Amino acid sequence: MPDALLIAGGVGALIGVVVTLGLVFARRFALAPRDLGSDEERAAFRTLHTANLAASALRGVGAASPTAAIDQDASAARAAKHVRALLGCAAVAIVGPGDTVAMDSIPDGSASGLEPSARRIAAQVRASGRSQIFPRKDGSPHGWEAVGSPIVLDDTVWGVIVAYATPVRAPLVRAAGEVAQWCAAQLALGELDASRAALAEAELRALRAQISPHFIYNALTAIASFISTDPVRARELVLEFADFTRYSFRRQGEFTTVAEELRSIHSYLELETARFGDRLKVRLRVSPETLATVIPFLSVQPLVENAVRHGIEPGESGGTITITTVDAATHTEITVEDDGVGADPEHVRALLTIDQPATHVGLRNVDTRLRQLYGPTSGLVVETAIGAGTLIRMRVPKSQPQFQT
Repeated sequence: MPDALLIAGGVGALIGVVVTLGLVFARRFALAPRDLGSDEERAAFRTLHTANLAASALRGVGAASPTAAIDQDASAARAAKHVRALLGCAAVAIVGPGDTVAMDSIPDGSASGLEPSARRIAAQVRASGRSQIFPRKDGSPHGWEAVGSPIVLDDTVWGVIVAYATPVRAPLVRAAGEVAQWCAAQLALGELDASRAALAEAELRALRAQISPHFIYNALTAIASFISTDPVRARELVLEFADFTRYSFRRQGEFTTVAEELRSIHSYLELETARFGDRLKVRLRVSPETLATVIPFLSVQPLVENAVRHGIEPGESGGTITITTVDAATHTEITVEDDGVGADPEHVRALLTIDQPATHVGLRNVDTRLRQLYGPTSGLVVETAIGAGTLIRMRVPKSQPQFQT
């Protein structure tokens, strides 16, 4: 009898739990439509979401290299799909430069055979430079009417949006014109992104080109001086030189990690120490948690080279370079300090000003890239005075999921 009571009690408790969970889920599902807002709010959300997807695809078209036809076509095809959803029409064609056509239509195969029609409509819209409506006889082979609106970029018709419907009404005509203007803005932003990427690549090439022939000559001379007296040391320096040049001229990625940059700096300083001997001392204060931080490629090494060339080398007694990385909450802070001859602060300020000619292009390059990537207040901070050495500080966010090494 007690066992039966226990079983009955357990079954009752289980049923209670099931009923409670059922009520919770029922209430949640009942509230779900209300949580998403009114019909108008849900429609606005869907439109914004579709516009965001279309914007990403259109920027891909604008950012693609003219030679990257496959990438451009794929981006245009994705854009056509989302543009048709925005316009709510039967079919959409985006006719781009060279009469390339990206199409999307209602999922019944009815878009087949529309490309000649889209090209014919686009040619007329390009010639007039304004939106036009095309009746059934001039529209599609399916009897659809069409509206063509020009995508104007830099006062030139880049392409044409052709929207098909039965019939074409005034709201679709207005919407097609507005969407064409919005597409032009997204394409312009894509071109801006491409220009920015090209500029970053050019700046990296400029930085690589700054590897001084004087440094290479001095490094090879230092290596040669050890060949007869210390061949083991000479071999080590050859490997360091190979590692340094391999890293500096690598092709993949605009970003690296603190650990990788420090390895290259180690090779550079080994070569410089072989040349300066006891005149050059190096201290490292590295927080292990900062080693994985993503930083712009060749952003710390130019600071170290600046310390050697303009801080230590001009002094008669040499000096010490201290490289420090600190975990500063959401950021990693990196400092390069030397106790060399220092510099006039006004002169350094002029060096970092783009409008001023300068020989210290490495510092300016790093400062410019940091500001472009992380904001106008994220450039280098330089503390210096004549005879008091120089300290250069940079801060980068520890979390940068948008950047990859």
